[in-house]
Parts: sequence; C-alpha cells; structure tokens
Amino acid sequence: MEIEEKQNMQQSYSLFGMFTFALRLVVGWTYFSAFWRRLILENKLIPDTAGYIGEKFNHFLPNSFGIKPLIEYLVSNPEQLWWSMVIFTIIEGIVGLLFMLGFFTRLMSIGVLSLATGILLGSGWLGTTCLDEWQIGVLGIAAGFTIFLSGGGKFSLDNKLISRIPQFNEYGWTRWLTSGPLPVSHNVLGKMSITGATAILFLTLLTNQVFHNGVWGKLHNKSVKPKIEISAAGLDQDKLSFTVYRVEGADVYGSFLIGITLKDTNGNIILNRNGEELSEFPAKDIKNNYVAKVVPGKHSLVIPLGSKAELTLKDKALADLPKGNYELILTDISGITWKQGLTY
Repeated sequence: MEIEEKQNMQQSYSLFGMFTFALRLVVGWTYFSAFWRRLILENKLIPDTAGYIGEKFNHFLPNSFGIKPLIEYLVSNPEQLWWSMVIFTIIEGIVGLLFMLGFFTRLMSIGVLSLATGILLGSGWLGTTCLDEWQIGVLGIAAGFTIFLSGGGKFSLDNKLISRIPQFNEYGWTRWLTSGPLPVSHNVLGKMSITGATAILFLTLLTNQVFHNGVWGKLHNKSVKPKIEISAAGLDQDKLSFTVYRVEGADVYGSFLIGITLKDTNGNIILNRNGEELSEFPAKDIKNNYVAKVVPGKHSLVIPLGSKAELTLKDKALADLPKGNYELILTDISGITWKQGLTY
C-alpha cells in the first residue's frame, strides 16, 4: 500500500511538472537571455561605453524600494559595480539555463525567485508605457514559487537523474533541491502553498501601491516626465554651484537641459546659459557622483536618469552681487522647468 501511494505521488508530481513545463521554459529564457544579450550578442559589461549594464543599474536608484543603499554604494564604486554586474550576469545565465533544463529545479527556482525579487525592488517603478519591470518582477516571483512546489516533472533532467540513480532521491533533502514529491504531508504542503501565495500577493499589492499607487489613490508613472532635484545651490564670489539629481523620467534617454538661469527677487536675469552654451560646459566643472554621468551633449547638457552631479558656473556677472535672495531656474528641452531659491 505504501509503495502504491509513493508511486501515485510520483505520478502526480510528474504531471504537475508537465503542467508547468511551458512556464519553466519561458521564465528560464527571460533570465538566460539577459546573459545571452550582455555577453554573446553584445558585450555590455564594458564600462564607459554605450549600453553598459552598470549605467542601466544606476537608473534604478532614485525610486528603488528597500535596497537603495546597496544600489547607491555600488554605483558610487565603479569597480565593485563591475564585479557585481559580472557575477549577476553569470548567475542569471546559470539559473536561467538550468531552470529551463530542469536540473536541480527547486534550487534554480529559488534563484529565479531571488533574481525576480531584486528586479522588483530595484526597478519595479520603471516602465514608460505600462508597468514593465514591476510585471516582470512579480510574475518571476510567482513563477519561481510555483515551480518550487511542482518540481521539474517528466520533462526535466532531474527526472532522468532520479530514474537512473534512484538512490539519489532517497534522501529527503535532495528533493528540496531537485524534483519529485516533497517530503512533507498534504497538510503541510497546503499550508506552504497558501502562505507563499498570500505573501507573494501581499508583496505584489505593496509594490504596486508604492511604485504606482496601483491599489488606491491617484495613479502615477515616474517614467514618463523627467524630474530633476536641485540642492546645495550657492554663490561664492564669481561662482554659482549647485547639485542636480535626476529622479524621474524615461531610462532610455536623458533629460536635455537647455537653460540655466539665475534671477533676483525682482525677476531681473543675472545669469543665463542657453543650450548651445551648455553643450560646451567644461568637463572639469562637472563633478559626477555615480557611473551615470551628466555630460555636455550636442545641443544641451545631458542628465541621465539616476545621475547626480555638482555643477559650477563661473561668470563675471556674479562677482559683485548684493546680498539677498535669488532664484535658480533649470529648463528642459520639453519646456519643463525646475526652480530652487538660494540666499547669498
């Protein structure tokens, strides 16, 4: 009777794995393809080149959830960032490939769940037309958990391994890493399922609300319009210095700054730099904090998403200014302006 029950259980898990086979293949490819794109089709692990994955990682920083200190540390330290991107890419490749093949399926499903959680918390707020990264993250978490419960089933290398070496699956701990019946009762399995599903739903609703007000309140999308925060604005003799930090907007192109204006309380223009002048902004007067850099462009000053830099402008018009309040105005090519008051 016990042998028959074990056989029935084995058949059930074999079917579970067959039902989730397509999910395993597609989700596995989404992670393996990251490795494929970055190293095989192109090399996106070369710093200071177009498409460098470290700069894209920098785009996550402004509105990431729960892991912002880690991201900021890495983008502030280029060498550690490069090593992290290399290791992350290799892990994605290994996890994605073995997940598709169904080799150590449950261990790989934990890898998928972990990678998806990182994507969700880091970049879940990005997405210009729909909630792209958030959807990828939450669906990856749900898929990882589902495959952990089902195992690889009939169409997996685990199944081949277990059928050829039956002793391999005699130890309960191996089934937590591979496939086949989990060594727990139906009651415990049911509790695992409902607890995991509830936790994933909670994380889904929480991040949907945090990133997009998707549960209640007014919907917002921080990937649509550029937003620049101005801080540490000050005047010193003939110098105007301030820090810019781009915290919103599309990650695929920068904010194009075409105007920097300083006015007094009467609205008189003290200093004005247009796009052509900003395109010749001296590199020595730009102090970048992260790998995503503020740089002069062809017709403007380009400020990528997540970049933060201290800018210094020198002008004779600033030399003999009277003490008082002034207003700094930055103008984007879209017509959006950002203002910051300062006292001299």
